[in-house]
Amino acid sequence: MKIDLQGKKAFITGSTQGVGAAIAIALAQAGATVILHGLREDAESEATLKRCRQLSPESTIICFDLSASISEIQSQLFKPLIESHPDTSIFVSNAGIYIDPPFLKGDEANFDRTMHINVKVGYFLTQWFANNWIENQRNGRVLFTGSINGLLAEADHTAYDTSKGALSAMVRSLCVALAPYDIRVNAIAPGLVRTPLTNQVLSNDPTALDWMRLHTPNGQVPEASVCGPIAAFLVSDLASHMHGQTVYIDGGMNAWQQPDVPPEYRRWHQANAKESHHGTS
Repeated sequence: MKIDLQGKKAFITGSTQGVGAAIAIALAQAGATVILHGLREDAESEATLKRCRQLSPESTIICFDLSASISEIQSQLFKPLIESHPDTSIFVSNAGIYIDPPFLKGDEANFDRTMHINVKVGYFLTQWFANNWIENQRNGRVLFTGSINGLLAEADHTAYDTSKGALSAMVRSLCVALAPYDIRVNAIAPGLVRTPLTNQVLSNDPTALDWMRLHTPNGQVPEASVCGPIAAFLVSDLASHMHGQTVYIDGGMNAWQQPDVPPEYRRWHQANAKESHHGTS
């Protein structure tokens, strides 16, 4: 059965590159008019908008810095958006920041900025959209982009991990609050996928890429495009009975306690153990 979003209009934060762009393209491919959002107009945002317009000609873009205050986001982003696109019925909260200092050197400003962009902005945008949908008797759809980091932790990304764990709880809470109004709230949680940010490491460090593949049951580190079809499904009527769910797009990473020791490591360890033993005899 084909995903059909014809006649729908979707606003997607952080959608000019990476996972957000993959979601926007998939929604446009399913027939939705997409309203992209990015920090600025640049080559990447122009390329994503061009691709979306090839699939859905009325697609457009809004540039706005989500580090602004909540009141500024409401007055300068949300209200103009609703005035110009009053029939928007899909909201995808994808924008987020990832870079943390190490925990022992972290500061309040970084923690607050991470929680603001990754959690607080999506919370209030959902509230404003929901009030608009209820007032206009529209059945809205909300999708958050979470992360495997909301379930599994990394030592050097404590603020990010905390924000994504909070997001998972928020999806469940907003589901319970909004399901009676036929407003569905769900999330996708990617594992490691290729984006402009992750490619800075993966393209230049074969060891890191091999390590990530080792820690993923299907052994793959795919392009961000794998996230698009799942997102399109979750905001479509095909997922009409899905509320409050976080769908992991991670190659099985969250199901694996830890990978088995690779045979080559066993051989290396055994060889070094023998050398060590001979050296001390």
